Amino acid sequence: MTKLWDTKTWELQGETIECQFVTCVRYSSSGKLLAIATTKNIQIYNSGTRKRITSFAGHKSWNSSLAWTPDGTRLLTGGNNSDPTLREWDTKTWKQVSDPWTGHTDYIQAIAIHPAGTLVASASSDNHVRLWQLSDRQTIAVFKHSFANLCVTFSMDGNHIFSGGNDKMISEWTTIATTAVLDACIDRDVSTDEELLMQDINTDANNHTPYVHRSKACVRSRLIYTTIRACFVQILAITTSRIACLNGDLSTAEELLTQDINTSPNNHTSYAHRSFVMARKCDWDRALLDAIKSIRIQPSLTGYISKGIALCGKGRVLDGRAAFDVASMYTDQDSEITHFLLLIKAIALFNADQHDEANLLLKELAAGCPNTDTLARDIVQVYLHVQLALDDARYDEAGDYFTAAIDSSDLSSESDIHDICEDLVVLFGWDLNSLWRKAHHKRCDALLRTGKLQDAVKSYQRMMTSSDEITKADCLDWSNGESRASNAAALCAANGEAAFAASDYDKAIDLYSMAIDLDYASDILFASRSEAKLSKMLWEDALLDARKVTDLNPSSHLGYQLSHSALRGAQRYEEAIEAFTIMLSKLDEAPEAQIRDLRQQYVRPSEAEDAIRGAVWIELSNAPLRLLNTSTGLLCDRTAQLNFLKTSTEYKELLSSITKRSDLQMERIKEVVAMHFRCVLLSHRWEETEALLHHIQDKAVYELDGLGGTAKLQSFCKIARDAGYFWAWMDTCCIDKSNNVELQESVNSMFVWYRHSALTIVYLSDVPPSSPSSTLANSIWNERGWTFQEFVAPQVVVFYHNDWSLYRNDRTPNHKESPEIMKELEGATGIDAQALISFRPGMRDAREKLRWASKRVTTMQEDIAYSLFGIFDVHMPVIYGEKKQNALGRLLQEIVARSGDISCLDWVGRSSEFNSCLPADIISYAAPPCSLPSLSEDEIQTAVSLLRNIVPVNSALKLYNLLENMNAPLFANCRLHLPCIAFRVTEVRRRWGLAAHFTYGVKADGLRDLLITTDETLIQFSRARPTRQTFFLVRPWDRRLFELPDFSEQPTFADEGESVRDWSESQSGLDDTEESSSNSPGEEELSVDSDVHSRSLRLMVHLGQAFSALLVAQQRVGEYKRVASDQYIIAQVKHPASIDITNIRTLDIL
Repeated sequence: MTKLWDTKTWELQGETIECQFVTCVRYSSSGKLLAIATTKNIQIYNSGTRKRITSFAGHKSWNSSLAWTPDGTRLLTGGNNSDPTLREWDTKTWKQVSDPWTGHTDYIQAIAIHPAGTLVASASSDNHVRLWQLSDRQTIAVFKHSFANLCVTFSMDGNHIFSGGNDKMISEWTTIATTAVLDACIDRDVSTDEELLMQDINTDANNHTPYVHRSKACVRSRLIYTTIRACFVQILAITTSRIACLNGDLSTAEELLTQDINTSPNNHTSYAHRSFVMARKCDWDRALLDAIKSIRIQPSLTGYISKGIALCGKGRVLDGRAAFDVASMYTDQDSEITHFLLLIKAIALFNADQHDEANLLLKELAAGCPNTDTLARDIVQVYLHVQLALDDARYDEAGDYFTAAIDSSDLSSESDIHDICEDLVVLFGWDLNSLWRKAHHKRCDALLRTGKLQDAVKSYQRMMTSSDEITKADCLDWSNGESRASNAAALCAANGEAAFAASDYDKAIDLYSMAIDLDYASDILFASRSEAKLSKMLWEDALLDARKVTDLNPSSHLGYQLSHSALRGAQRYEEAIEAFTIMLSKLDEAPEAQIRDLRQQYVRPSEAEDAIRGAVWIELSNAPLRLLNTSTGLLCDRTAQLNFLKTSTEYKELLSSITKRSDLQMERIKEVVAMHFRCVLLSHRWEETEALLHHIQDKAVYELDGLGGTAKLQSFCKIARDAGYFWAWMDTCCIDKSNNVELQESVNSMFVWYRHSALTIVYLSDVPPSSPSSTLANSIWNERGWTFQEFVAPQVVVFYHNDWSLYRNDRTPNHKESPEIMKELEGATGIDAQALISFRPGMRDAREKLRWASKRVTTMQEDIAYSLFGIFDVHMPVIYGEKKQNALGRLLQEIVARSGDISCLDWVGRSSEFNSCLPADIISYAAPPCSLPSLSEDEIQTAVSLLRNIVPVNSALKLYNLLENMNAPLFANCRLHLPCIAFRVTEVRRRWGLAAHFTYGVKADGLRDLLITTDETLIQFSRARPTRQTFFLVRPWDRRLFELPDFSEQPTFADEGESVRDWSESQSGLDDTEESSSNSPGEEELSVDSDVHSRSLRLMVHLGQAFSALLVAQQRVGEYKRVASDQYIIAQVKHPASIDITNIRTLDIL
């Protein structure tokens, strides 16, 4: 694992990063990325979010070391003894760049990169430190130790390399050329330089001063410095007055030079030198006079230089140019001396206000002499640009000059400018030691005056970071003068606010940082920068600023509020909650009433916990009582389930996000809770050795012996876990069947549990992966009673073979959406695939649902009924031992009683002991319900027309009204109160034949003669030989004959999308109709009566059709029993007009 530590508090920062054996960890230069080298791969993380961005193998077997280039575009890695190479990786694509760097022969223990990003040093167990050129990946030096090297680094200035290892000492190697190598470079003998280098390195392993760069540019700066000094000495061999000139004591210098002249009147050098002093004093006439005297005594380089300077000072530029031209004749054709002469000429012309000409001369020098004294030329250019800044009208241009000049040179207050060019101080009085400071000061002023705020502050920061203590003090004095720093800081803060409002967070952060760096820090400013960093999701940086706010203003709630947001973003949720709690206390303690009022919108974490707990109980109300934790393998009750949620990251994240009262009602609470408690249920056929509750209680299922049912349980939990679910449920071990209350609730809730499962896994224990694709139809799972609801209830179902591979290798996330599997199930069950997919529990189509379940079997006989509780959405007592007929009877009684649906009476077979109108076995519903031919609309209209001329209106209406007022069937306590049309049986005669059943001819008042086949022996009677026992052929009353809509199955007005406006318009239209017809009430009444009459006649037509009748026999007075038959009893009235209203009654059937 990898742990990250705060370098201010040295406390562990955030959660650890889990990974393999770690060998090296490195931040990128920007700090945004974190590279971790492990024994198996290289892992790259976002340092803010701790999320892995990518990983790659790296070296063959072991990744030993890491290093980022300063610009972050490359990552270098080192391998072990089996792959002792360096490899370079592109950080955009994370692909290897070019071939591996070869040379080492053992572990590469450490890699370091030069601050400039040009050189790479690697330390290896092969006792060598190798120096590489990053551009061409070539070795340019090898440093040898006595023992294995373990570490290596560059000094901050890049001039030295430090390495250490098993020799118990730190070795220092210089990267600056010295001795013979320097001499070789000065003499332009670069090949000799390289030879000497390699000779030094290879012959003396303890020589720590070899030159380490093989290009000509390696000693250029030292070479230039040496030549410059020689030129100055040749031109200005001042001795006695030199110190005075350097110190600015021109009177002393003049006095000393005058003494030299008086002592030696013909010394042309003293006259030239005094001319320089007079020029420094702007006494141009005396300067010119001394220069002329020097030339008269002896023409020389210094004489003509002094004359050129004096003439330019007097404004005689043309004459001054001529003097400098003549001076060039005394340079001995030395290019370096000539170059320096031209620099002096450029300065003199510039001082004579010939700015363009001076700049043009410098430009030509740079183009024509690129390899000469660039440092001296840069100093002159910078100085002249400083002078330009003195013109207030050109600040914008001056700012650009300063930026270009300073950025293109290596000047700093710590450079030995005075030593390199002190003779320019003698000639022109330049304060070269303060040149750097003046340039930055002027650049800052220029940038500030032209509104380039950010550039100005960056310039100031650069000035401060690269200064010594004396210069810093001077810079502070300058910045405090005229309130520069405070004004700039205020502008930075204001512009930062504007950038933040415009969502330009990077710019806002830069501006806030500038204001802070200008010693303008305040808690408000740190808070603003923290908010900007939060918007950029720079969580750790934002947290540091938030804590700074707290440090500066401990009583304020703001710092803790920002800390809460930053900690939440960094996924440090417990700390976030703690910060939020402190924030609330600060609001409570605030002295300002306005601040205290803010507290009202926030809620305490305890209130948030209550809201989450409430959502949990609602969610779990549709889940099994006990669940298996797929992570731990433990069986958990409700309390354990809640406790596990509280330990989860998503709970802490949710709790930390609920801060305001409005958050208590948010849907996100429900979403998080629902996501956490997604549960996977198993549908399977019970085996002989199933894992039961007492087998797994207080044990981790993964640690049990993987045999029989335990193996099935373990595999099920693993699949659920690997699919991302925390919870699983299996009926064999998650119900305490010894607890009657729990058993009752479980049986009655089973359908709901499967309905609300996130996934139901169907395990086909008898279907191997090698079986044909149609094997599902023959699986015993497809025959079991409980598996019916376990399939139709869930929304998502996936089938598995007996080896826990996907059925048919079908990777459809939901096998209910697999056309092949659903087609197979449709053929196997005889149930329409769409009905299986969109199944809705309830009483609707009760007879069809009973047919679907009719051929299924259960181990416990009562379960054939109990397994259908959820199908019909009923809740009833579970009474094992009551026997199948009683259990099924109670279920069918509930269906009829609640729905009034008499289709459950449509069966053939044996009668139940529970009630004779019910079957003894559910198999009686396997045959389709009785289906008789129906009339077409034309046939109905024809029949209605015939009846209209035969049946009196009053008779038809009376029959209609009597049937309309019939109550629905009542079924309770094993008694069925059945509304019906009962036709009295007048004759029963047995027909003799070879059939195993009894066949009887039956006559009944108002019905055509018919035959009945039954196992029961009936009393034979006739009108001539009557019996005292009454028999009826019964037509159970069916409200559907009214042809009226069933409003219980109709959509609501809201579902239909009917608006108030639509209703109003419709009502308005109705009012208009009523108004328009108000003058003809007789016509309206006639229309209504005619409609009722037509409906009455249509009812009579339907009653005249054949129907499935029940034969009932009287038991006691007013009580009857159904006589079961082996075939449907099909009866028909002799004529619709022959129906006697006295036959309409309600029978009490036992």
